[in-house]
Amino acid sequence: MPTQRRRDSNRRRLWRHYTGDLHRQDLQRLFDRDAARVWRVLTRDEAKPKAARTSLGRGWIRLKLVLIGLSTKLSPPRRLLFGVALVTFVLGLGSRQLELSFNHVVIRFPSLYLVVAFALMVFLLALELADRVLVRDELEVARELQRDLLPHAVPELPGFRFAHASRTANEVGGDYHDYIPLADGRLALVIGDASGHGMASGLLMAIASAVLKLALELDPAPEKVFSLVNRVLCRTGDRRAFMSLFVGILDPSTGALTYACAGHPFPLLRRSGGAIEELGQGGLPLGLRLDRTVAADATVLQPDDALLLYSDGLPEAASPRGEPLGFECLERGLRPDGDPPSVVARLLAALDAHADTEPLHDDLSLVVVQRLAASPELGLESRA
Repeated sequence: MPTQRRRDSNRRRLWRHYTGDLHRQDLQRLFDRDAARVWRVLTRDEAKPKAARTSLGRGWIRLKLVLIGLSTKLSPPRRLLFGVALVTFVLGLGSRQLELSFNHVVIRFPSLYLVVAFALMVFLLALELADRVLVRDELEVARELQRDLLPHAVPELPGFRFAHASRTANEVGGDYHDYIPLADGRLALVIGDASGHGMASGLLMAIASAVLKLALELDPAPEKVFSLVNRVLCRTGDRRAFMSLFVGILDPSTGALTYACAGHPFPLLRRSGGAIEELGQGGLPLGLRLDRTVAADATVLQPDDALLLYSDGLPEAASPRGEPLGFECLERGLRPDGDPPSVVARLLAALDAHADTEPLHDDLSLVVVQRLAASPELGLESRA
């Protein structure tokens, strides 16, 4: 009995090890979204095959494409190992089982070919898993560095209140937002979206962040800032290295906002009476043309006005049926009955309800700025 209890305990421990943190949604995601993603990755470099007439033919074509995709994505030594494992497996299917006789008891073992094929596949999986863990660790370092570029706290600016949030579609994102205090007491409100996804967009965002802060020190006029950032991006990488950007220079004593927008979704300014205005002009993002010029504009934030800066990942967030969240949801979330933190919470709740189990396909950022009803003429405190 003690031996049986020990066996049962070991079985339960083994079961908990494999299923303890597993949820039904994880299994559904494995066979729905993850399988589709694997298919796209493995077959994206292959020519589209001719359609087969039978389900068996279609299955054979898909299996062939998957095996070719697996082998071409592996390094040459691992590709050879994968090929040897496949050949060994096929040989094992046609070979007889091994039999050992002991005291009139016959024990059957799988073919030695199958055992070798299984061992090779496990070894190959271990190699790929080790690479994945190393890459994940490096991405985590990059993510920590990127977090340092984003604001950790909101400005302590009397007469105004701020809130922000961001989410990334990958470990490293290309969205950027910041509050940058200027030497004359004004505050620069910045939001941008670097092209692409993942590490490439994160690197572009880091470059733009450094250049942007230097440009604001040299001359905080939005058109001058955009000119310098554009020149640097045009000399960085190729035509795929571009960035949409909005920069607003806020004067806390008057509520005056001088701004410029280049290819970025227009911020929404909700007036105290509920009317919604868009801030910005049409135009190309920065980094596409060296002779790109951006004109600045101006407005005034009156008491009880609220400004929403956001990236396109918010209104374009998709539901499981592929429907975007939409700009109407942003306008509803910006209604007057709430301060900036509640507006951010309201928009994120709407996003979560809309997306449900659908993952983010693009990074998203949002910043909410509100001028309070009583706005004393006070200066700007440094960011924590």
